[in-house]
Amino acid sequence: MDKVLKIVMVGCGGISELWFKALQNKPGVSIVGLVDLFPASAEKKKQEYELADAKVGTDVEAMLREAAPDIVFDCTIPDARATVVEAALQHGCHVLSEKPMATNLDDARRLIRVAQKAERFFAIMQNRRYDPNIRALRAFLDSGAVGDLTTLNGDFYLGPHFGGFRDKMPHVLLLDMAIHSFDQARLISGADPVAVYCHEWNPPGSWYERDASAVALFEMSKGIVYTYRGSWCAEGLNTTWECDWRALGARGTVTWDGAANFKAQSVAKDEGFIRPTQDLPLVVPPPSGSVGHAGCIDDFIACVRTGRTPETICTENIKSLAMVFAAIESARTGRRIPIEL
Repeated sequence: MDKVLKIVMVGCGGISELWFKALQNKPGVSIVGLVDLFPASAEKKKQEYELADAKVGTDVEAMLREAAPDIVFDCTIPDARATVVEAALQHGCHVLSEKPMATNLDDARRLIRVAQKAERFFAIMQNRRYDPNIRALRAFLDSGAVGDLTTLNGDFYLGPHFGGFRDKMPHVLLLDMAIHSFDQARLISGADPVAVYCHEWNPPGSWYERDASAVALFEMSKGIVYTYRGSWCAEGLNTTWECDWRALGARGTVTWDGAANFKAQSVAKDEGFIRPTQDLPLVVPPPSGSVGHAGCIDDFIACVRTGRTPETICTENIKSLAMVFAAIESARTGRRIPIEL
């Protein structure tokens, strides 16, 4: 029988709720420690999820020494990411963290080096990859049904009133949210970023102090162009959190609303001013495992057990992070920014 993997959860705020739910009653793992700067938050989770044997503390290093976990789940705010991840890796733990993997590329590269030296996994929560709908879209494009992908467009329009640190956060849309959309674009296209031009602004009526809207045009490998249009202060006619997508192939187009609605057409005849098209079926098979946060967590735990590399490993996820910082730099300078890893 596989040994029970011991887990320490660092950060017991709002986002951690999805992680605790995913771990509830999961066989083969045990939450042995909860760390939060506010002990009441950790105690609340301990009681809510009946973690009677879990230790509670405010000091990450002390908890790592005392609980000796195999895995650390990092749900802290971005500014704490580097400190928590580095400490966990140096204590010999595998780490799955919330996004972003770092608040700058220098820290991201350093954490990759620390993980490689420690011979431990450092992966990032990209829950949208664990959605049967996005997997079905990727498989449909790979099938060649609409020809080679040429252009990918993603729209993100929501108006969340968070309160708290996000209201004052610089580049709040690009830094805190667009990482999901950019990572989705990499999954859907199967391509890596090459360069970007981006414009960022804060519309009148915005409740954010800093820029909360952006438009970005990415040059990707394989000659693909990916465009992103987004706002976090858009009231009405909202998209899903997963974006509204249009993928153009050489011989057809597919759209996806980020939920369960797809439309696809391809050229039916090679004649006429506007070529006639035919509707194409896009079937989404039932999920083979957990989805969303639970899917990413389950996959990470399986990788720790088997040695298989996680899909969202830091050496891959830094490509999505690099898209974020290149977009921010382009918005700041008004220039096209090459993306170098």
